[in-house]
Order: sequence, then C-alpha cells, then structure tokens
Amino acid sequence: MANPINYYTFKKDEWKNFYHTKSVPLTKESLKQIKAFNDQISLQDVKDVYIPIVHLLDLCTQNFNEWQKTKTQFLDKENRKVPFIIGISGSVAVGKSTTARLLEVLLSHFFPEKKVQLITTDGFLYNTKELERRGIMQQKGFPESYDMKALINFLNEVKSGQHNVKAPVYSHEVYDIIPNRYDIIDRPDILIIEGINTLQLPSNQQIYVSDFTDFSIYIDAADDLIEKWYLDRFKKLMDTAFQNPSNHYYELAHSNRDKAVQMAKDVWQSINLPNLKENIKPTRTRADLIIHKGEEHRIDNILLRKY
Repeated sequence: MANPINYYTFKKDEWKNFYHTKSVPLTKESLKQIKAFNDQISLQDVKDVYIPIVHLLDLCTQNFNEWQKTKTQFLDKENRKVPFIIGISGSVAVGKSTTARLLEVLLSHFFPEKKVQLITTDGFLYNTKELERRGIMQQKGFPESYDMKALINFLNEVKSGQHNVKAPVYSHEVYDIIPNRYDIIDRPDILIIEGINTLQLPSNQQIYVSDFTDFSIYIDAADDLIEKWYLDRFKKLMDTAFQNPSNHYYELAHSNRDKAVQMAKDVWQSINLPNLKENIKPTRTRADLIIHKGEEHRIDNILLRKY
C-alpha cells in the first residue's frame, strides 16, 4: 500500500523497539485459543507488535482519563467514569477478531486494575427475517444491513456510564441473530468494539460509530491475499464447523465440494470484495493505527497517525 503522508510508518523490526519485554504472557496453546480460525499470528508477533500497541493504548487511556478529569473540574462537575473505546476495522477474513481478542487478553494482563470488555458489531446486523423483508439479504455486511440506530444508542448508553447495557449476539453457526440473548456491557474502563463498519460514515446518520471511539485500528492487506485467506478458511470450515448438523452450512458441506468452493468464490466476488472496495477500504485512513499484513498473515508494517 502507498504510505499516507499523515502517518508515521514503521517496519516490524523498528516498531518492536518502542517497548521491550522479556516475556510474553501467553503460551502457544493459549494463543491458539485466542486467534481466529485460519489466522497465523505467532508469539513473536505478540511480542514485537501487539505488546507495544497495548502500552501505547495505556498512554492513550491515561491522557483520556486526565482530560475527562480536567473537563469536569473546569465545568465544576463531579468527575465521572467514561469508558475508553477502541474500534477495530478491516475486511472479512483479515484477522480483526484475533486482534480484538488478543488486545482484550493483553490489556487485562498488563493492567489488571482495568475492566476490559469486547463486543462485535455483528450483533447489530438486522436478523435474517428483516434482511429478507428489506430485500437486502445479498448485501449482508454492507452499511444498510446494520441497525445503526440501535448500535448508536448502545454506544451512547455505554459512554454515558449506564449499567448493564445489552448488545445483541450474532451466531456464525446459525448465520443469524440469536433471539433474547445478549452480551452485557457494564461500565468498563476499556471497551473494544470490532467490526467492518466501525470507521464507516453511513449517509443516513448524523452520528457515527467513530464518534464514540477514542482509538481506532485498521487491519490491512492486499485484496488478493484476503481473498485467499477467505477461501482457505472456507475450505477448512467445510471439514470442521460446517460438519455440525446445526450449522447453517451443513448441507453445503455435504454437497459437491468443487461447487461449494465456487459458491464461496462467487460470494467473495459479488459481495465481500465490492463491500471491501466501496465501504471498508475507503475508511482505512480514518484509523489511528494501521496494521498491514503480507503473505501468511505476517505483519510487515505498522502505521501510526501523526496528528
């Protein structure tokens, strides 16, 4: 990718020097539990890339909390707890979920006094029945497929310090919202929100998700690499999760394999790639930090916004 002029750009070997640690609070087995299916992140990446990011985020939260205190003092108001929200965006299959879960674990480890919680924006997709009613089932994942009003209301309640704010839960197994099931967000110090739309500017909204985020991360890679990772993941899921009779793709997993893989290619070309080009990638330079990946999910560059 061409390096935007408003970012500092670092190779991984440069970035790792900004914070030194002798040990990584993870084992290969625990990392395996964190990383998303088919992601290739290593313990070395955790040490060289993510631990420095975590300590950068700590500096950001300290400044954020100090500003909240200064503001309330200026206004002669009682100091209140305002959660620091981290938004993580990028294409499907690029590794957003791994980054989100890894940051949750690392932040909780290094700063045990802080309450860290995580949600995904998938829970704010319209359910299948509503997508079909609107005639946009084939645009699932596009901006119009999300209940943005509900997502904005959720974030507003979290930022205002309300207790036990509910976030709907999406199941990749049944490919739909699970009725009457919620994640409960209860006044965290840090909330990580992961999803393809955390940096987008929907045309019909006056307030955006990014208005609530205090630090944003974009996971980046070349389009052809992401397509390869998407198809590799699909093929592995055909032999694993899709074999469960309750899985949405169970029948597909037991159909002609070549036709199933071709269907996945068609989905990428007709839905995921257009969504990436039209709605996701254009938001990349709105992020505070860009993590760029090359072959086999290897991180090669880290870009930090200058201002």
